[in-house]
Amino acid sequence: MTISRRDLMKLSMAAGTALSFPSILRGQTLPTDARTVRMVMVELQIFDPVFTTTDPTVFHSLGVYDTLFAPDSKLMPQPQMVGKWGVSDDKKTYSFELRDGLSWHDGTAVTAADCVASIRRWAQVAPGGQLIMSRAKDISKKDDKTFVITLTEPLGVLIDLLATLSAPVLFIMREKDAERPATEQVTANIGSGPFKFNHALARPGANFTYDRNEKYVPRSEASDGFAGGKVVKVDRVIWENGGDAQTNLAALQAGELDFLRDAPADFYAAIENDPNLELQVLNKTGNDMCVRMNHLQKPFDNVKARQAILHLVDQEAFLRVTAPDPKYSRPVTSIFGNSTPYSNDENTGWFKKGGDPKRAKQLFQEAGYAGEKVVILDPTSWAAASNASQLLAAELRKIGVNAELAPSDWGGIVARRGNKGPVESGGWSIFITDDFDYAQGDPMTAVFLGASGEKAAWFG
Repeated sequence: MTISRRDLMKLSMAAGTALSFPSILRGQTLPTDARTVRMVMVELQIFDPVFTTTDPTVFHSLGVYDTLFAPDSKLMPQPQMVGKWGVSDDKKTYSFELRDGLSWHDGTAVTAADCVASIRRWAQVAPGGQLIMSRAKDISKKDDKTFVITLTEPLGVLIDLLATLSAPVLFIMREKDAERPATEQVTANIGSGPFKFNHALARPGANFTYDRNEKYVPRSEASDGFAGGKVVKVDRVIWENGGDAQTNLAALQAGELDFLRDAPADFYAAIENDPNLELQVLNKTGNDMCVRMNHLQKPFDNVKARQAILHLVDQEAFLRVTAPDPKYSRPVTSIFGNSTPYSNDENTGWFKKGGDPKRAKQLFQEAGYAGEKVVILDPTSWAAASNASQLLAAELRKIGVNAELAPSDWGGIVARRGNKGPVESGGWSIFITDDFDYAQGDPMTAVFLGASGEKAAWFG
């Protein structure tokens, strides 16, 4: 009996991966006892899903950790670690009982105390968690398998907030790990999820290895979106960090890799013409790219400078350098995304077309722009965002803005964007990133929409 690597990837990773651009799977057969998948992702440097919102950390955590609830394919929250739950008649007291069979990778049992500590740590930085805590009278364990959230007033979206996949995601950690402040990284990498992080084989900067958790007990329901049973059909996954795009593609064609996330758009035609490769879109709603400006520093501490970017950006031009094939891209103007219940075109007419450098220049002048350096973080390990960063820098220079690119790999971007100081002190002005389109449909948890100041889980 043989099974293709393409099928292995579908079975093992689809429930825990959401991809912004097409991914490539190599179609070749191999014996079932050689079930190791090698994949190239964005470089993984931070392992704590509460400490950062970056995608690689979320993907890592989807394998290593588990969640209380998870959204199904219709984005409806379903129990995951929770076996039974209920709410009082006055809608103020929620009781949660953990399902049987939950254990940490160190062999100890998952308890209600772990859940309480994890919720409290997550709520230090997550918009949804902050909303829960603002109405929480008490969050405490009732016994080893049961915990209770008591509210001062009803919060009808509480289960939705616990289930959100908008980073920071509520992944459940051991109590002793979750007692660490959210500003300090948890590095233990011991979860209760379907994959165990192999500490002995960890090679920072090169690759990380994940082994199937043989003691993991999946839910009995069929897999549906991020909900249902997580049934792992491979023995090992090796996460290769980075590498240049051409080298990665050559390795895939040679059978040295099985899965490549976010191949550059320039390669799409060649990939589609290769009978041994398959180009797939696993995240059907896509990801929304955005220009994140630093509101704390000049010139974008002035709203008119921020509005200038809206007028300057011609989305069609940016799509031509990020994902030119309309099969894989489309503009987005609603702050609530393209495919969510809140998607709409209200108040977009004044900037919707974009590509108006004259108006953008005027707004920079009205903002009092005086030639300050505008530093754009350029992620060299992410082709789409790097191309967009370079185009934005060129467009800014055309209207007299002193734009400078600061190239680094994604790990460097993640480190630098936390700097709140001016560019002269290692700060930044702009970085380009993305987020799941469906995440924009929840105004309470979407990091792009967060406006909680110092408590925000976002940057700038």
